[in-house]
Amino acid sequence: MSNPENRTPSTEELSPSAMQFIESVLALRPRVAVFDCDGTLWQGDSGADFFYWELGRGIVDDDIARWAIARYDDYKAGNVDEETMCGEMVTINAGVRESVLEETAEEFFSAVVQERIFPEMLELTHRLAAMDCSLWAVSSTNVWSVRAGVRQFGIPPDQVLGACVHIHDGCATGQLIRVPTGPGKARAIHEVVQQQVDVCFGNSVHDADMLGIAGKAFAVNPSPDLEARAGERGWKVYWPMGTR
Repeated sequence: MSNPENRTPSTEELSPSAMQFIESVLALRPRVAVFDCDGTLWQGDSGADFFYWELGRGIVDDDIARWAIARYDDYKAGNVDEETMCGEMVTINAGVRESVLEETAEEFFSAVVQERIFPEMLELTHRLAAMDCSLWAVSSTNVWSVRAGVRQFGIPPDQVLGACVHIHDGCATGQLIRVPTGPGKARAIHEVVQQQVDVCFGNSVHDADMLGIAGKAFAVNPSPDLEARAGERGWKVYWPMGTR
């Protein structure tokens, strides 16, 4: 469902099962909530989409773009691991001004991802924020597009843990800070959040480690392997409207 006005949907727009899901989370009275983004707050892989979006707009040099596209093909073929690829999708921007990346991310999210937001997740985060719950986003996608997307969910920019690099003189560098994926997601939470996670939401096996440290875990729109893991661990499975 599209949400072009960046607003919280009214409860009348949500299905009974969506409202039941939201109320089940709110009933836990969480103080800290952590969310994966791609596939959890919105449909699809915004990291891959942004990658092709910025390359198509000439943000990086042509030689780097050609190398990056071939490298991503290798990743899809299983020849490059997730953490390495997600890191390289950020480090290819070395030398690009961060303001350009931020502006590009804002344009990208509005044009490509906005209509793919799960409305019940938007409603949930707004209601959690109203309860003074601290909201965090943890994603292996580049931090610029994640920040552009989660702002409307009430998640502050400084509570986004995405794939990121050091910034020098206003420009991105090739020096990684973190790439939160797999065990790295749980590590990032321990290092930065430094609080007990009451509720956590994720959609893929790369989220399993951070789901495992939460008081209550929710597999949202889960991949088959995460759905199987959820069954083994007793995690709640929820399918957003329109996904199943």
